[in-house]
Amino acid sequence: MQKIVAAVLAAFAVLPLANAAQANDKVTYVIDWFPGGDESFPYVAQKEGIFAKNGLDVTLLVGRGSSDVITRLGTGVVDFGSGGIAALFGGVAEHQVPVKATMSVFSKQPDTIFVTEGSPITKITDLKGKTVATATFSSSNVLWPVVARTNGLDPDSVNLLKVDPTTLAALLAGGKVDATINWLTDGPETANVLKNTGKKLVAMPWSKMGLDGYGLSVYASDKQIKEHPDTVARFNASYFEGMQIAMASCKRAADDLHALVPQVEPEVAVEQCEVANSLIKNEVSAKTGIGNLDPALLRADWEWVAKSLNYKMDLVNPEAVVDRRFIPKSGT
Repeated sequence: MQKIVAAVLAAFAVLPLANAAQANDKVTYVIDWFPGGDESFPYVAQKEGIFAKNGLDVTLLVGRGSSDVITRLGTGVVDFGSGGIAALFGGVAEHQVPVKATMSVFSKQPDTIFVTEGSPITKITDLKGKTVATATFSSSNVLWPVVARTNGLDPDSVNLLKVDPTTLAALLAGGKVDATINWLTDGPETANVLKNTGKKLVAMPWSKMGLDGYGLSVYASDKQIKEHPDTVARFNASYFEGMQIAMASCKRAADDLHALVPQVEPEVAVEQCEVANSLIKNEVSAKTGIGNLDPALLRADWEWVAKSLNYKMDLVNPEAVVDRRFIPKSGT
């Protein structure tokens, strides 16, 4: 099955013309956040006809965080999704959700703390006694307690507010909170909101606080994998082709995204895409390959989650939450 993607796409290349007229397979995909340049890949695949070329009719939906995506997949509401892999580990540990990660996207963790320039918060321990907002269903919430403790901060000393993700930038800009927990890729949009109030953004990435492992990953439901493995292969191949386009030209990706989601500002989307590219292609992916799910990094992800939620390490086998058969060959 290692070469399932190549085999499936090769088969499609020689299908008779009569089959070409048949309807494409209908599937649903849910993004973990409001669409931005950092996760433009499925929108690029949609706009440029890549999904259709690979025999897929994909409905793109918007979620409210990684945990929300896991819930929808686990309950069979959607077929595919994407989000932070920490949320998947949490879902498997607590509810044995029937979901697998089938491809990595970010080989570096995107989680970060945002504050404004001039803030007295210059290191994580400065958050003691402060109010911090985070998205209710963000995968960052799974990792937050252990990242805090590892860096000398008692997470219980922080007033953590869980809010709708669309309100985070406004809360920070309006001074309603002292800091927010975001993904680094949210930086350009947050900076744009802050600019309207004469403020500047400062990011404090968790990757500089010891956090390693994978971030954004592509998921599929166990049902979809079992019943339609060829569809999973074609979806991943299409998604990966969208990634390749975005890595080659953020402007092209931003334009494709804007065409499908007009409220997205192309200039901001370009900046988000550029940040995302640094999380996709870097010194980590140079060793393990883009799209891959390296066993050592996967175990590091689980160790962080287990420590954060006080789980025993043997509660989840990291290898049991992934299915590498569908990683596109060019990503190995």
